[in-house]
Amino acid sequence: MSKGNQKLQIIPLGGLGEIGKNMTVIRYEDEILLIDSGLMFPEEDMLGIDLVIPDITYLLENRDKIKAIVLTHGHEDHIGALPYVLKQISVPVYGTRLTLGILEGRLKENGVDSSMLHPVMQGDIINVGCFSVGFIRVNHSIPDAVGLSIKTPIGMIVHTGDFKLDYTPIDGKMTDFRRFSELGNKGVLVMMADSTNSEREGHTPSERTVGAAFDKAFHNCRSRIIVATFSSNVHRIQQVIDTAVRYKRKVAVLGRSMVNVVNISLELGYINAPEGTIVDIDEIGNYPMSRIVIITTGSQGEPMSALTRMSMSDHRKVGIVPGDTVIISATPIPGNEKLVAKTIDNLLKLGANVIYGRNKGIHVSGHASQEELKLMHNLVRPKFFIPVHGEYHHLVQHAKLARELGMPKDHIFIAENGSVLEFTKDKGASRRTASSSSS
Repeated sequence: MSKGNQKLQIIPLGGLGEIGKNMTVIRYEDEILLIDSGLMFPEEDMLGIDLVIPDITYLLENRDKIKAIVLTHGHEDHIGALPYVLKQISVPVYGTRLTLGILEGRLKENGVDSSMLHPVMQGDIINVGCFSVGFIRVNHSIPDAVGLSIKTPIGMIVHTGDFKLDYTPIDGKMTDFRRFSELGNKGVLVMMADSTNSEREGHTPSERTVGAAFDKAFHNCRSRIIVATFSSNVHRIQQVIDTAVRYKRKVAVLGRSMVNVVNISLELGYINAPEGTIVDIDEIGNYPMSRIVIITTGSQGEPMSALTRMSMSDHRKVGIVPGDTVIISATPIPGNEKLVAKTIDNLLKLGANVIYGRNKGIHVSGHASQEELKLMHNLVRPKFFIPVHGEYHHLVQHAKLARELGMPKDHIFIAENGSVLEFTKDKGASRRTASSSSS
């Protein structure tokens, strides 16, 4: 982009038309700010592939223009590509403490220097080149999640990050409605907003409701309990620990990523457990099975995960015994349904009691449903809107919601990965793909 061509460019490199590998370029003249750098797990037909990251050709061609990477939260679909990106592009990375704590572990595993990581607090504002970036507290299925306000020479961008509006959050920290409203009152040029649950009517239930479902399951159980969930769902893990303490059970943690996240969260104070509650997996034989809870990976039926290997009698430390209660505290990511169903079948064959499914109350989403999305639109009141983070039908439905709220159709951009969206203070337009010709 030539000097004097006063346009702001927004270029999604991942996260549109798919669930995962979220990555977005914000560019003004010769300065680039990158939002998130995530991965996606392979679909069934991607044989021999462990993970999928965005095409970063555009970043490599423009690496001298990248001023910083800012992160919304610590899920793999937002930070998982960074070990690969940072091997090729050395720039400062800003994120909240838990986000960077999880990321630092990933970088060490891959032999990548972590000296470029810079912690920020929810509510902080930093200056990066011509951009001023604010970190806004939001609720999600991991602590320390943020939305972003990005002040540019052309106007304000608001990026919600992944969010929900939880009025009874586990840590007592609600989404910062006031800040979103203040930004709306001052004027927002473009909003990018999470579209994952745009097809769900009503409100997403509070994470706290899962605690009541855990309590019911624990109360009725006289056997060993195994809970499978996402390793990054720190609030969920906290609720398992709290329930275990209430029923005088010890907690063991299984699965490499689960152990890493729990240790980091304990160290940083995002998980709290009375002394002696958490025991090593090798010590569970020292207690009656009725006093043990195991928190494990494998809620998505991943072939090498701890729960999957247990279901196939292939785990060297824990074997399923008849009477075990297994709680799968997650819903399958699109594409993982068959893997999860196979794991459940195998567990049942081994004599386990398996609690799963949306109607059991043992999982709630971390994403906003339609009424929450409408509230966010009404708080921010942007001139232009880009639905992000979702498959194409999610983006279309979110665009429909925006139109129902009164936004003109030509102010809404349903984009694809690689699209170049250009904005002036008054107009917006879309070009098909990003290439080195825009350098």
